[in-house]
Amino acid sequence: MVKGIFIAGTDTGVGKTYVTCRLLEQYRALGVNAAGMKPVASGMSMMDGRWANEDVELIWQASGQAFPRQLINQYVYQPFIAPHLAAKQSGELIALAPVEQSFWQLEELADVVIVEGAGGLMTPINDHQTYVELARALELQVILVVAIRLGCINHALLTQQVLQQSKIPFAGWVANYTEAEELMPEVVRSLEDRLNAPLLGVLPWNRRGDSSVDLNLGLLN
Repeated sequence: MVKGIFIAGTDTGVGKTYVTCRLLEQYRALGVNAAGMKPVASGMSMMDGRWANEDVELIWQASGQAFPRQLINQYVYQPFIAPHLAAKQSGELIALAPVEQSFWQLEELADVVIVEGAGGLMTPINDHQTYVELARALELQVILVVAIRLGCINHALLTQQVLQQSKIPFAGWVANYTEAEELMPEVVRSLEDRLNAPLLGVLPWNRRGDSSVDLNLGLLN
């Protein structure tokens, strides 16, 4: 069984958190002790009387609320901007070491750890590193969430090229209809022809929070 998965996206707002939570829910429904991570998050709002990041909270809940929040999230910032810029505003530097330490602790506690990035795979973590370095440091396979919309083929193929050049395993991808679906099946078929990884599932447009869409875990090695 896969021990570690990194959830990357073709962009921001493409459904990474939904896919992360759905994978956690499916694994846990099978009796697999699955833990999620959102190491770096930006954008906080008042939730239950305290400042919190919605993605972090959703991942913690999908992990069965069984793991300390400090292992799920190491850096969180209030502004809704790129994390490395939010860190600079706060006078901090995002480093990989705390993320790696939390991941190793979760590996001891869980059967599988699913790590969600922020934005696309080349989103900066600091002035010298991107999420490529994080995925490589944690030795994770990547699942790519593709927002099915204009420009997504280019974004998906560029991401695949980075994975190949970085020698990061490409485990599979998820098609997420972020717009009306009438003209988009051809786009999905084009991606199937060009991406060197299995299609794990298709998320329908305007699903209104429906969590019943199953991803094909059997295609993961």
